[in-house]
Amino acid sequence: MTQRALDPSGFLGELYISFWIPTAVLTAALVIKLPTIIRLWRDPLLRAVGGLLLLACAVFVSCTPSTIAGINRLTGVPNIAAPWCYSLITAFCGSCLLLLVTWRNGPSGRSAATRRARRWVVSVYSGVIVALWALFLLADAPEERLRDLDTHYATTPFMREEILLYLVAHAVACLITARLVRDWVRAEGLDVWLRSGLRLLGAGYVLNLVFAAAKLTAVAARWCGRDLDWLSTDLAPPVAALSAILVAAGFILPHAGQYLRDRWRVRRAHRELRPLYRLMRTVSGEGVPFVLRATPELRLTRRETFIRDALLVLARHIDTGLGRRSYDAALALGHPAERARALAAAVSILAAIETRARAPEPAGAAVGPGTTHLLQEIGAVSRALRRPADIAAVRARAGAPAAGVTVPE
Repeated sequence: MTQRALDPSGFLGELYISFWIPTAVLTAALVIKLPTIIRLWRDPLLRAVGGLLLLACAVFVSCTPSTIAGINRLTGVPNIAAPWCYSLITAFCGSCLLLLVTWRNGPSGRSAATRRARRWVVSVYSGVIVALWALFLLADAPEERLRDLDTHYATTPFMREEILLYLVAHAVACLITARLVRDWVRAEGLDVWLRSGLRLLGAGYVLNLVFAAAKLTAVAARWCGRDLDWLSTDLAPPVAALSAILVAAGFILPHAGQYLRDRWRVRRAHRELRPLYRLMRTVSGEGVPFVLRATPELRLTRRETFIRDALLVLARHIDTGLGRRSYDAALALGHPAERARALAAAVSILAAIETRARAPEPAGAAVGPGTTHLLQEIGAVSRALRRPADIAAVRARAGAPAAGVTVPE
């Protein structure tokens, strides 16, 4: 076995994940959430989500070696990017806790316990950020380090305490957040997309714990005189990048899943109305004009409106007696009550179209308005029209004449 195969740092170096990848994913999550956050700005839960995503983006932009070098050059202070990056990571950890505190106590979060918890999180993590800058000012770190500052200065007075402080604050926040997310996943009544998103969030925070553990182990090894720097320089960065991707995906998935599910429901409802829509076109002689830029929701609304308007035209030709007989006939044929009502309505519509074709004006005492159910259940009626054999069986048993109208497919 080669020395390269035995060297974990060489293997992990090939697994490098550019920090710009999680940055792009986090930015996409923020862009997706931003309209809702702006529209419902007073919702503390949405504000917490927005703050967390914004800070996560800032962390990965700031922690790239090129950005670190740029911050150091801009200020003229070697390694000043360290407390800056540590502060952003600490603020991100505080945002994670604020998000979970807000969720645990409901969207309003106006109880005294909730306010105390928020104040505790803000005060503790603000204090940590202040301490990080104070320790950096007291430390002597003249040599710029872009990738291995944590381990290079692990034994330097004040820098040692600063590094340990930010890592412990990060680990504690991720541990609490991961546990709260786990409890949230186990709650009943969650939407499948929300549950899946929470599982991704949980996995992301667990990987954040792996990141903190790798960093702490490398730093502790330096204290003991050993060299495990590869844990900090080669293992921790790709773990952090992967955790950020999972966290971003956890926020994106519920939103995207809900959007796709709603879109699918609209398209399915539009498609299900096709048989009844085509049948109603024989009544009005025209259809809904096609508009290229119309949204699926608008197309569905227009189709529903067209069908209901056409049914109102047929209202005076509906034979309510035939409808009752058709319903009893459908029940006798073994159809469930809901299906029987839809079949009876389809029979009544077909008979009304035939009656209207023979005599534009209604005649006979048994004829009267009977479209209330039809207007409410056009989806079920349209689905029933897809089974001409069932309709024919109901008509025959109800004593209605054979259909003279062809049901469009």
